[in-house]
Amino acid sequence: MTVRAGIAGAGMVAAVHADAIRRAGASVVGVAASTPERSKAAAPRVGAGRAFDSAEELAVSDEIDVLHVCTPNALHGPLVRAALSAGKHVVCEKPLSLTGADSEALVELAASTGLVNAVPLVYRYHPMTVEARERVRRDELGPIRLIHGHYLQDWLARPEDNNWRVDPAVGGASRAFADIGSHWCDLVEWISGHRISELTAATQTVLPQRSAAGRETFTGSGGESPPEPAETERIAVTTEDAVQVLFRTDRGATGALVVSQVSPGRKNRLWFEIDGAERSVSYDGEDPESLLLGGRDRTEIVRRDALSEPANRINAVPAGHPWGYRDCFAAFTADVYAAIRDPRAFAESAETAARAVPAFPTFADAARTAHITDAVLASAAHRSWIEVS
Repeated sequence: MTVRAGIAGAGMVAAVHADAIRRAGASVVGVAASTPERSKAAAPRVGAGRAFDSAEELAVSDEIDVLHVCTPNALHGPLVRAALSAGKHVVCEKPLSLTGADSEALVELAASTGLVNAVPLVYRYHPMTVEARERVRRDELGPIRLIHGHYLQDWLARPEDNNWRVDPAVGGASRAFADIGSHWCDLVEWISGHRISELTAATQTVLPQRSAAGRETFTGSGGESPPEPAETERIAVTTEDAVQVLFRTDRGATGALVVSQVSPGRKNRLWFEIDGAERSVSYDGEDPESLLLGGRDRTEIVRRDALSEPANRINAVPAGHPWGYRDCFAAFTADVYAAIRDPRAFAESAETAARAVPAFPTFADAARTAHITDAVLASAAHRSWIEVS
């Protein structure tokens, strides 16, 4: 079965989805950008067979089996609803919706249809993060006492930097935490088996104004920065540039997290450490080919060459050949498309969630991150500890 995919959105992440779709043996039938003209320009860039006039048209088209939602955040909920109602499987970038409550409504809608639903929380798909999880599951760390780390970027560090994510009407009330803090929380909960139960947070908007004509800075080109723009109109910024969080878990651990999109030199540093009574495990997303396994008597560096069976399941290239972001995405998409090709297996695992869950993150996982985000914003506003619903 050749799965027919449509991609709503035409930015950097849409191209990543397109690559993963083809690597999963499927075809990109159509793409839709913000205007018909932009859709036509995007079609050859993502290798789509057809440019659709709108994402709404694509979401319900008989020409696709699955919709990949890669649009600005405010469009996620409406497109997910339209696609599910039209009988389409859905892969949606996070956040699933702009609030935890609406995300839960989408979880329930997806469950009622029996359709495959997935969210690319793809840091679960690095062999070394899977290996970290296996070390915890084998009880090598002992009881977990402390979970801490950070997720740092610098792509919005200057006043001339801007992006649709800065606008709460388009990106949502939270920016830095919803965009990258959510990935950190999902990953450490998945690895540790602990869930963040309550937290206190402080948010910072270190650049209260940005250029109204600001550059789209997060291109991934690696090239030289464009020329500095001329002085232009400034707009007020209300979404956060950085967040600090203290938290407790449902199993008695404590933790701390720093999230920033304004840390010079940090391109994409997702770093965590999980400290148990006997050992600790830490991972650095900017140096991702190893884990540090700490201990009082010895500390080991675990390389990507002698891994557990679950980690080796996705370890598709030999050690010494770096495993990258697109490889994580491809491994995630392969699991999702296996479920689309055999939806009965997906439905059975969803029905027995107490005993088995799909191999990939679903809408329920995205709703979980949305609830944590809601709690972070509420805590920062009230300067108090907040329980995570």
